[in-house]
Amino acid sequence: MTQSVVVQVGQCGNQIGCCFWDLALREHAAVNQAVLIDMEEGVVNEILQGPLRDVFDSKQLITDISGSGNNWAVGHKVFGSLYQEQILEKLRKSAEHCDCLQCFFIIHSMGGGTGSGLGTFLLKVLEDEFPEVYRFVTSVYPSGEDDVITSPYNSILAMKELNEHADCVLPIDNQSLFDIISKIDLMVNSGKLGKTVKPKSLITSSAGTFKKQHKRPFDAMNNIVANLMLNLTSSSRFEGSLNMDINEISMNLVPFPQLHYLVSSLTPLYTLADINVPPRRLDQMFSDAFSKDYQLIQADPKHSLYLACALMVRGNVQISDLRRNIERLKPSLHFVSWNQEGWKTSLCSVPPVGHSHSLLALANNTCVKPTFVELRERFMRLYKKKAHLHHYLQVEGMEESCFTEAVSSLSALIQEYNQLDATKSMPVEDFPRLRVAV
Repeated sequence: MTQSVVVQVGQCGNQIGCCFWDLALREHAAVNQAVLIDMEEGVVNEILQGPLRDVFDSKQLITDISGSGNNWAVGHKVFGSLYQEQILEKLRKSAEHCDCLQCFFIIHSMGGGTGSGLGTFLLKVLEDEFPEVYRFVTSVYPSGEDDVITSPYNSILAMKELNEHADCVLPIDNQSLFDIISKIDLMVNSGKLGKTVKPKSLITSSAGTFKKQHKRPFDAMNNIVANLMLNLTSSSRFEGSLNMDINEISMNLVPFPQLHYLVSSLTPLYTLADINVPPRRLDQMFSDAFSKDYQLIQADPKHSLYLACALMVRGNVQISDLRRNIERLKPSLHFVSWNQEGWKTSLCSVPPVGHSHSLLALANNTCVKPTFVELRERFMRLYKKKAHLHHYLQVEGMEESCFTEAVSSLSALIQEYNQLDATKSMPVEDFPRLRVAV
């Protein structure tokens, strides 16, 4: 069995990680491999005092008391140097517990200081120390109404590190998560999906961990991301007729090294909330996966260009169901001319707890470009005024060139997506089959 090490960085990363481990332990009890890092003690202490206190011990934790002050430079330059050896030691010990270490999962946010700064610092450390082990990053991007005024700076600086040192990035948009929760609440309150929500709903609580719906505003949103990771790792944890290793995702979905940002959608969302409705038809689940309403980032993949797509199914689903739905959906999807058959599929026989089936779709699609364009625009609005720049430049090792290089890196990424979009109307290449000389 292959293994992964989860690295939870910052407040957001640790809150999502808490949800993930709670859900994973309901699927099977096992020794966990995780390293919890935050430059504030609060969230990690909550984990140690909560229902997961027996899952982690102090050997897996790295905390400080001051925090990074929503400043990428403090997280990356100051705490990175200060804690590098300590973090490496804990990562090595976690890796030693693995018989076949395949992947590091880094969970972090882009808008704060520790998650963006220290989180991306760790990517380079992992690349140097474990060059053969894949680095999968779940990055939570701030919305336009983010209350951290410096979040565009932090996000742009973090993006350069993701471009250079990550193998795959799953961008998650706070606004999309909020919209999904709002839609579920609206449907429940309108009575369209039934008036009763089960008390141990996977999306609104975690088996009693959070007893009241929306006890804290981000609980339900974090649980969606935790469910994404649960589906992503299911093939490594359970048997299946068509299992998919984590490394296969990178090999099959990332044709160009820098274009490693994968748009994710999770379905069915309403039954994730355990709402008392008849199960949706299986074919509808596949249709939903390609609808913008089910994306965990604000994007519309159906009207953009696919480089490749993976469908990761759990539960009582047959290979014939997969094939039928791919053939049904293919005519409505625009695939790049040289990869018309760019599908990767997996079937894990064990469904999520309390459900008959689920589907995680991962798309390498140019629809992610508007998120990066908007991020650059928000950055430029601040940077043109040099607003709050002095907070960064007073950190040792931080220079203004760090900002210009970061925005240039992002602009180069956007240009690559532009060039791909320009090929959308090109005719499909019909390559001749190889002939074997006799």
